[in-house]
Amino acid sequence: MSQYWIAPSLLSADFFKLGEEINAALTAGADLLHIDVMDHHYVPNLTFGPLICESIRKNGIKAPLDVHLMVKPVDELIVKFAKAGATYITFHPEASEHIDRSIQLIKSFGCKAGLVLNPATPISCLDYTLNQLDMVVIMSVNPGFSGQTLIPKTLEKARKVRDIIRDSGLPIRLEMDGGLNPSNVIEAASAGVDTFVMGSAFFSASNYKNIINTVRGGLNDV
Repeated sequence: MSQYWIAPSLLSADFFKLGEEINAALTAGADLLHIDVMDHHYVPNLTFGPLICESIRKNGIKAPLDVHLMVKPVDELIVKFAKAGATYITFHPEASEHIDRSIQLIKSFGCKAGLVLNPATPISCLDYTLNQLDMVVIMSVNPGFSGQTLIPKTLEKARKVRDIIRDSGLPIRLEMDGGLNPSNVIEAASAGVDTFVMGSAFFSASNYKNIINTVRGGLNDV
């Protein structure tokens, strides 16, 4: 993997041919697959269950699976997705009664753990959790739907979190999720983001390899 990771969000893929979409994204050079899990409680939408991860693994896909839990409560689904083959499991601090316990639960299955910060979520929750995390996710839109426009103020939030990570000296990924496309991914990288979730901008492209090459070409200039 390169310094910068591109994570196509399967929420924007063509569900009728999901296996083909996954193979095409990975062949084009995607670094990991982003799986948006929504429960119609924490967010309005309803999407994937753990069987999607299990099926991906059973069909021989070895790529990292980046599972984003937009659910409440989280712990039961942490267990199910960990057993189904998730690599990263990230969750929203607002959705857990005991954030530290949920992080430890993820780690107990050998998965990598991350916290997801909504646009209005303060970064103070990192004060007592950062040393346990493998990833911090900045939501650049409000969670629940694909195809939204990036909220500019979240770029400043990413800069602040990147400074915190840099000062810690820990190898923590900084992911941004929401409204990313080739025209703004450089702004995100300049703010310290190294992992880019791309949904509709990726899967609406006529050629997945071209969009990845375009994004990586821009990132070379950061």
